[in-house]
Amino acid sequence: MVIRIASRKSDLARIQAYAVGKVLEQFQPSLKVQHHFRESLGDINLHDPLWKMPTQGVFTEDFYRDLADDKADMVVHSWKDLPVIERPDTEVYATLPRADLRDILLVKKKSISAIRSSGQIKIFSSSPRREYNLRPLLQEILPFKLESVSFTSVRGNVPTRLQKLFSEEADGLVLAKAALDRILEAPGGEFVPVKEQIRKLLGETFWMVLPLSQNPAAAAQGALAIEICRSRDDLRELLDRVCCASTWRSAQEERKILSGYGGGCHQKIGVSVLKRSFGQIIYLKGLTDRGETLDRCQLVRAKAMTWPKTTIDKIFPAKPGGDLFFERENVTVDKSLLANRDLWVARADALPDEYAPLPSQRIWCSGVSTWKKLALRGIWVNGCADSLGEREEPSVDTLVGAKINWLKLTHEAGVGTKNGLDTLGTYRLRPKNSLPDLMDKSYFYWTSFSQFRLATERWPEIEKGFHACGPGHTYDLISSRIGERGGGEGKVEVFLSHTDWLKEVLL
Repeated sequence: MVIRIASRKSDLARIQAYAVGKVLEQFQPSLKVQHHFRESLGDINLHDPLWKMPTQGVFTEDFYRDLADDKADMVVHSWKDLPVIERPDTEVYATLPRADLRDILLVKKKSISAIRSSGQIKIFSSSPRREYNLRPLLQEILPFKLESVSFTSVRGNVPTRLQKLFSEEADGLVLAKAALDRILEAPGGEFVPVKEQIRKLLGETFWMVLPLSQNPAAAAQGALAIEICRSRDDLRELLDRVCCASTWRSAQEERKILSGYGGGCHQKIGVSVLKRSFGQIIYLKGLTDRGETLDRCQLVRAKAMTWPKTTIDKIFPAKPGGDLFFERENVTVDKSLLANRDLWVARADALPDEYAPLPSQRIWCSGVSTWKKLALRGIWVNGCADSLGEREEPSVDTLVGAKINWLKLTHEAGVGTKNGLDTLGTYRLRPKNSLPDLMDKSYFYWTSFSQFRLATERWPEIEKGFHACGPGHTYDLISSRIGERGGGEGKVEVFLSHTDWLKEVLL
């Protein structure tokens, strides 16, 4: 059996088409795959921004005709390029496992001095979504005092846009991280030149992976779409064997949400759906054509919560922020222990004030709040776990070109971690002289296992209450402790924030 796979002719498009062909051949060794590459309207017209071009599907419409005219059996697309309105005679029938959803910002090293002195930064991007969501965010997470963040359109494939960054008057460039990862991970000699070119240019930039909570991706970003004619029943069984079900569901859900606001690359809307063991996280952020501001972070639980609702007098704490249990005391740290490692920072004050990271060091942190505090100290942060816990992999080894062995900076008595992070105590926790009285409380929100442990040592009976915390290691430890000592009476649930917890538990 011969399968004709069509796609665009850029390096990235060919890599993606080859990946599909290889997987199909693995599942059916007798299969012969033929690849057909050519340019689309979006590749030919590199002058107009995508949102100004006359039709949706500027990268996909020509290939739809190939399927309809029987010039190809299937087409491999970047799924985010497809219109959200389905065509009557073709369909996206399968996808492969998704690459990283997130966007990445690259800033030229040689621009840093000028940015600092002028307070201005100019970013290349043709995406209204990125411009809308990133303009305010970059002023808070870049380690400069910025008076102005401007965006200007750039078109072309990944290598072309990188070349334009270094040949034209711009300081930075925003790309889909999946595009860089796929090119850098591509096998075979065919892509060695472009990989070397990209690796060289990356070496001349500082980079940061942008948080999905603040900058959700384009719908289905990082996912591949395998499009076939609806009449091709002979291809369905083969594609059923290679389709990644979890990627399929997330991408379809994102496209469905976007279609509710009209769809299309002109929209200033990002939407990302993350599947986790405790449920599905939906990030939605942007501005609709009707002027509606979107800013949603929602957890759809894998299992319905069984807690009864309660009143404000039964909950602790009633307000977020601050630590009512501990004072923090800095620990003297040998700077050489910090200088030789890439750092995973649990909270902003875990990075000693007197330590200035080297330009070559990568800095990762727990969430956006910690990121902003470090940026105010002039520290370049490469990304964060988005307050989802340290099990959220940074996934930047491909960018760096080596396996990163992170050193987590935390409190002195910090417990070990399940994902194998090395730890270094840079401060210690001292219980406050006066602790809050929890005797009459039964609903609790904990920001650390240390809080839970101290409180339950003082009031053992509260273990039988209803406990909440963010996802990650704190949840693992609290649920384990309740399972061991609570006799099955206590309960613990994941919430994305204290605010969400209050909304869900209060009468």
